[in-house]
Amino acid sequence: MRSTASATIPVLVCTLAIFLLSAMDAGMKSLVLAAGVYNIVLWRSLLAAIASAAGWAVNSRVRPDLGAMRLHALRAAIVGIVIITFFWGLARLPLAEAIGLSFIAPLFALFLAALLLGERIRAQAVWAAMLGFAGVAAIVAGQFGGAAYTQDTLLGTLSILISTIFYGFNLVLTRKQAQIAKPIDIMFFQNLCLLIIMSLAAPWLASLLPPELWPPLMGVTALSLTGQYLMSWAYARAEAQYLISTEYTAFIWAIALGWFFFGEAVSWETLAGAGLIIAGCWIAARASMQPVED
Repeated sequence: MRSTASATIPVLVCTLAIFLLSAMDAGMKSLVLAAGVYNIVLWRSLLAAIASAAGWAVNSRVRPDLGAMRLHALRAAIVGIVIITFFWGLARLPLAEAIGLSFIAPLFALFLAALLLGERIRAQAVWAAMLGFAGVAAIVAGQFGGAAYTQDTLLGTLSILISTIFYGFNLVLTRKQAQIAKPIDIMFFQNLCLLIIMSLAAPWLASLLPPELWPPLMGVTALSLTGQYLMSWAYARAEAQYLISTEYTAFIWAIALGWFFFGEAVSWETLAGAGLIIAGCWIAARASMQPVED
């Protein structure tokens, strides 16, 4: 009882964080439709690097060694792929479908952790993965059977699935990164490395945004950084078993925000598919909390 009560505030904070990040996704979709994915991600990376640099200068100023810097750079490259492919796909799919498909990332992370970190794959994880892939199949089947199916729908779906694979890799790297750096250091150096990577293509792809897009871009950057900070705060104060279910409120927010801002309807195939993916992730999460038997 005492443990559950002590987790109440972190659960509420984590739920708020998921809402803020979902609102950020909706804002990014509008911005990508207006100015293209590369320019929006480039300028958002600049704003995020500046904001996180201020936090790092005030609270840390710890310079990473060469090994840590390599890990920051590697994760930044992975995050860059995740962001580009996710928001490119998001501009071509309803918000709820994109979020529903993205839930499969933790299942990819299970198998990547086994491959890269030598972690044991449990039988429950295999069943969880099967449920998750059945959920993806249900969502994709609904897209192919819909009257509004286009080539953009297929490409958007493939882009989201590529994003989830790399996001699963990102989750594995997060475990290693958290062992060698503080959250504020990770936030600053990752955003700095991401900005450097994105800037490599700037001579050919970059263009200044129209003045009217800068306020919403600053808004989505603030939503992103605030959501990340609140999630870190919550996970530092409560066990994952109390917080993991809050991740799935993103689907509820996606349905509401997609309907309110973009007039998007949600098909029963998307609801069923997301339910299967969520069930698979829940089984995998519960299994990971049980002790491993030798």
